[in-house]
Amino acid sequence: MNDRARPVAITLSIAAVERDTGLSKDTLRVWERRYGFPNPGRDPLGERAYTLADVEKLRIIKRLLDAGHRPGRVVTQSLEQLQAISEQTVESPMRATELALGAADLREHLALIRGHDVPRLRSQLTRLLSRVGVARFVNEVVGPLNAAVGDAWLRGQLEVFEEHLYTEAVQVVLRAAIASVPEPPGADAPRVLLTTFPGEPHGLGLLMAEAVLALEGCRCVSLGTQTPLWDVVLAAKALRSDIVALSFTGCMNPNQIVDGLAELRGKLQPGVRLWAGGSAPVLHRRPVDGVEPFSTLTDVSAALRRTRQPA
Repeated sequence: MNDRARPVAITLSIAAVERDTGLSKDTLRVWERRYGFPNPGRDPLGERAYTLADVEKLRIIKRLLDAGHRPGRVVTQSLEQLQAISEQTVESPMRATELALGAADLREHLALIRGHDVPRLRSQLTRLLSRVGVARFVNEVVGPLNAAVGDAWLRGQLEVFEEHLYTEAVQVVLRAAIASVPEPPGADAPRVLLTTFPGEPHGLGLLMAEAVLALEGCRCVSLGTQTPLWDVVLAAKALRSDIVALSFTGCMNPNQIVDGLAELRGKLQPGVRLWAGGSAPVLHRRPVDGVEPFSTLTDVSAALRRTRQPA
């Protein structure tokens, strides 16, 4: 057989794998030494080259780590074993999601995502928003759908680009919802600055938080995602922010989250509250002095009442 006719296997560099999975280069190298996986080949320049099968397995491992599993338990497992663990891990959240949104509605939305019918997906979401209002839409529609989409991805039922299609559709609807909330009257409304750290590219949590805060009578300014730490400090001072709210999905290295929050807390003026929310487990496992972690957006009302007390 002519070697030139043999298909060339697609491989990814370690930098590409880091971007695609959210696992740092250091983590990948440590696992390679400690567990024997991943075990990349080498490209013509001698750099690590990972197969698509490696990346698929690493994605599932990352999801399981975010769900609370330890690396020593999951990294050495086969792909089939990881899929079985993921089925057990997401079984309860799927049931809870179906109860929160309705099983038929949930299946319909997931089918629209798999069918790439973005216009109809946006239409369905907009109809739900009109029916239940902004607060319930964020907590009872977007929150459960986020969990369902994440679970479907973990089960191998959605591709990454399909998850992105869903995220973009929800963002369009949420921005319209936020624009419909009237500006708070008076000059004493809490001023909230929202953003994420560099390395945290996901902005859906920010929009959900902004919608809830706007309904609570806050004046919100969002810098979008991946704002350098010192620019967050400058923005908070320039905008006279009472609260700086950050969102984390768990794609960042936990040490970077903890160290970044500690540094930001030290640079912000003492009277500025620092809130951190999202799905990153480290927010609750390793709390940072002066940083208030949030498990859910339903805690916002109580937290705002506490802002009236001295920081």
